[in-house]
Amino acid sequence: MTAEPRAPGPPSRRGVLRAGGAGAVAAAAGGVLAGCAPGAGDGVGSDGRVTIQMWHGQTDLAAKVIKSLAAEFERGHPDIRVDLGGGVLADAMLQKVTAALAAGSYPDIAYVFGSDLASVARSPQVVDLTAHVRRGPTPWKNYWAPARDAVTVNGRVRALPALLDCLAVVCNKKLFADAGLDLPEAGWTWREFTDTARRLTDPGKGRFGTGWPGTGDEDTVWRLWPLVWDLGGDVIADDGRSIGFVKAGVRALEVVQDLARDKSVYLDPKPGSEQMYQVFLSGRMGMVVTAPWQLPDIRQAKMDYHVVPLPSFSRRPMTISGPDTWTLFDNGEARTKAARTFVTWLTQPAQDSRWDVEAGSLPLSRRSEDRPAWRAHATRTPGLSVFTEAVSSARVRPVHPAYPRVSRALGQAIVSVLLGRSSPADAVRRCADESNAALLIPR
Repeated sequence: MTAEPRAPGPPSRRGVLRAGGAGAVAAAAGGVLAGCAPGAGDGVGSDGRVTIQMWHGQTDLAAKVIKSLAAEFERGHPDIRVDLGGGVLADAMLQKVTAALAAGSYPDIAYVFGSDLASVARSPQVVDLTAHVRRGPTPWKNYWAPARDAVTVNGRVRALPALLDCLAVVCNKKLFADAGLDLPEAGWTWREFTDTARRLTDPGKGRFGTGWPGTGDEDTVWRLWPLVWDLGGDVIADDGRSIGFVKAGVRALEVVQDLARDKSVYLDPKPGSEQMYQVFLSGRMGMVVTAPWQLPDIRQAKMDYHVVPLPSFSRRPMTISGPDTWTLFDNGEARTKAARTFVTWLTQPAQDSRWDVEAGSLPLSRRSEDRPAWRAHATRTPGLSVFTEAVSSARVRPVHPAYPRVSRALGQAIVSVLLGRSSPADAVRRCADESNAALLIPR
């Protein structure tokens, strides 16, 4: 599902988190089922070389990294050519893929956000990689659990992980010192978080304790799931027909309500959270919940910072990871085989660790984490190890076609509480009505 450079990585990385468009993808899948032709050409040239098309979704330095990796792959695999033309930035990839599937002319590989995979995978043109990862060189069992979970739909592997992250809290040391506050440590609670945010807030100086995206999109929503999970709730109930956070959601939203009541939260009104991060980088926010792709900007701002795991109610570690994926589409046997070969090579530890360092991901596996390039990068980047260690306790959102509707309903609930327009209980009640209706629609 992608901002750095300011540093490697696609800008507005978690404008990237938006979930939506499932209905459009369903329509596209229906079009393919109705008889659309497969992607144009078998990709095999007169010289026997197979050309595959990749919509990588990256920009700036991340695009340069993927181009460099593709060139390296071609040198070692002279029978395969990787065409990186076409496609769009990751934020618009869902719509682009949807239209391509409907037209019957689609790429071999696309960068698809994890929150969109279940909808995209409804198309029969999405390659099932289950057998491939079990018998091939892909370090499947070595991947962190969130990386595996994010690409598994109904027990089948429908993509390979492309990017891994998780949430933690970054603190401005100067503002903590000015407020006479000790820096938080692992094992702190959400009550301590809201109390700290209140004490960091200074309206006279335009200073906020923390921030929260206020557009109601996935960037707003994914920050709440760790609270829900820690309270024993889940996104979807075991019966699959209703949400699993009616009680936990109310308690989680009470944390949001506390921040709003104390006026200690900066509410970012624009997609992408860029304003929220600018407030933090300018020294007017004490804490920000973010992912490792924000660290290069923080270092560039020459901020003295401290990274700490997310708080919890239970004092147990709990965070969320939002992996994005390399999704493959069937354009015939030759192109499918070549695409599998390329993404398998791309996700091996040697290449993955390079992508992680240069494009802002966390290592997909312990083997990638052990590579010298990553270890050197982690050593020179204060706080990065907090994110890496947090991955072991991370969970992912369910790979479910109704998730975009659930997310949209919860996003509206969170914003209504942040704006003081609704109580947590009323907000969850409305969210449940809309979400449960979506979950009852046959899939």
